[in-house]
Amino acid sequence: MNFKYIGLSVILFFSLSTLTKAQDIHYSQFYMAPLHLNPAMAGVMNCNYRVIANYRNQWATVLTNPFNTFSASFDQKVPVGRSDYFGWGASAWGDVAGETKYKQVMGRLTGSYSKKLFGNRKTSHYLVAGADVGLNQRSMDINSLRFGSQYDPITGIFNPGSPTDPVVSDITPVTFFDVSAGLLWFSVFDQRTNFYAGVAMAHLNQPNISFIGDDYKLYQRLTLHGGGEVPISPTVSLVPGFVIFNQGPSFEGNIGNSFRFDMGSSRFFSQSFEVGAWMRMVKNYTNESTSKFGAESVILSTRFNYNEFGLGFSYDWNVSKLRGASRGNGAFEFSLNYLICGAENRGVYCPTF
Repeated sequence: MNFKYIGLSVILFFSLSTLTKAQDIHYSQFYMAPLHLNPAMAGVMNCNYRVIANYRNQWATVLTNPFNTFSASFDQKVPVGRSDYFGWGASAWGDVAGETKYKQVMGRLTGSYSKKLFGNRKTSHYLVAGADVGLNQRSMDINSLRFGSQYDPITGIFNPGSPTDPVVSDITPVTFFDVSAGLLWFSVFDQRTNFYAGVAMAHLNQPNISFIGDDYKLYQRLTLHGGGEVPISPTVSLVPGFVIFNQGPSFEGNIGNSFRFDMGSSRFFSQSFEVGAWMRMVKNYTNESTSKFGAESVILSTRFNYNEFGLGFSYDWNVSKLRGASRGNGAFEFSLNYLICGAENRGVYCPTF
């Protein structure tokens, strides 16, 4: 019996060490979290203001306390000269994971500049540069940890008043500044035909994220993303997209397509409906030195747009080796965006994300 609890203690500490190396949050609806995706996305919209809220719940069928991620952002487009724009934004996100309530909270300020390189009244080709700075805090509930020394070796009864491992007393919340930068290129040919591609590097300063006072740097994260819209009929468009994240030993890539159906528009309203499917590919590790590239989830997504409102929902169907425990369940997400257009209007400016 005692060996069982020693094993549980080892598993807990393995999980703890993994969490201290935890990678960044991610969304299946990455296109609905622009300021998290790339700071160059700030202000890139056809209206003047944008408000977005996101929520993700993951591994509810595997963990008693599933992973919960939530974020909110606001950004604004400010005209500069005849055709250029300055963008700025503010965002906040939080993440709570697992039995130890491993928590991340971040606030971020973002700025960007959109420069029109060439085009005419109906087409536009822009290069955008952006950067952001954030303040991040990470913490965990050490009282939720259990150790083999806290179980009676004879009865197997847990005694929370028994001594814990000495390393627990050294665990304290860690707070750090974080800096990111990115570039974005987009071309717009008309209201329904466009494409874009971007690159961003997060954690340029590689902050120290250790809980116990030693030196452990957060891996830089490289993001590559792109997409667009291509009409295939007067009322239907293809909306393909992809994103690639590479951070230290971790790799993730999403690729897929949505169909956008125009449900009618007039002077007073416009509405459309989207449905799509995506594949998430990841690098899985069998041990510290051996990895295997494969599919992790199939993602089904829908989105409804009405005037300035957009409501999105997606569900991850797990197809990895974990599906035996997850029963195929992965994660679900909700996203909500609201655009405030105002009087300023210069025609077609950027893609509709």
